[in-house]
Amino acid sequence: MKIATFNINGVKARLPRLLEWLEEFSPDVACLQEIKSVDENFPRLEFEDKGWNVETHGQKGFNGVAIFSKHKIEDVRRGLPALDGGEETEDEQARYIEATVQGVRIASIYLPNGNPQPGPKFDYKLAWMDRLVAHAKRLLETEQPIVLAGDYNVIPKDEDCYNPAAWVDDALTQPESRAKLRELTYLGYLDALRQIKPAGPAFTFWDYQAGAWQKDNGIRIDHLMLSPQAADRLQDAQVDRTPRGKEKASDHTPVWIELA
Repeated sequence: MKIATFNINGVKARLPRLLEWLEEFSPDVACLQEIKSVDENFPRLEFEDKGWNVETHGQKGFNGVAIFSKHKIEDVRRGLPALDGGEETEDEQARYIEATVQGVRIASIYLPNGNPQPGPKFDYKLAWMDRLVAHAKRLLETEQPIVLAGDYNVIPKDEDCYNPAAWVDDALTQPESRAKLRELTYLGYLDALRQIKPAGPAFTFWDYQAGAWQKDNGIRIDHLMLSPQAADRLQDAQVDRTPRGKEKASDHTPVWIELA
């Protein structure tokens, strides 16, 4: 089973590129972020006509997440629950969708950016991460294979950034952001890409400005975090750089895993 995560930066702006990638790479499951479309306006027929099952959790003009699958998508959850596991707290931002595919529980996550920091946006990011960690802990209790895939907007370590000094004041590198991502690993989740490629650059995002792609001035913020049951089945994990080099590309590129 191949599972990929891809922040597409607008489904309508990226429609030809997305269809092309889905056809060429052919993942079993694709977790998308920043679809930037309300559910009723999402161009689902373009994908369903190609045989994809589609579930979305969108909002107008911003954010939004989706799960595409070649297989049946079951037991869909939209939005994170409250810290205590109750119903979702009032969250106007569509950033989380979760479902089961072929016995694997998969989430597509678009974590808040948090800039500028300090400030209310950074506070929102940290509070959102608290809810994610609490929910991830509850998911482990199911003993299902779990894949938490998405744009985490956290650069885990300095080696995940082309120039750490340039990002020292950014919300993506703050000690608080990194600490909350590590909380997932303390629960038992593993960073899939680092299981296969333990060290060195493995960038997943290059800004549109200042020739970042051409200079390979990238950062790694797109991650697939695996529960022990999913990590036991991990066969490969890679960054697919090809889509980023194409015309009208997203500023992110896909990251994928293969599970036995």
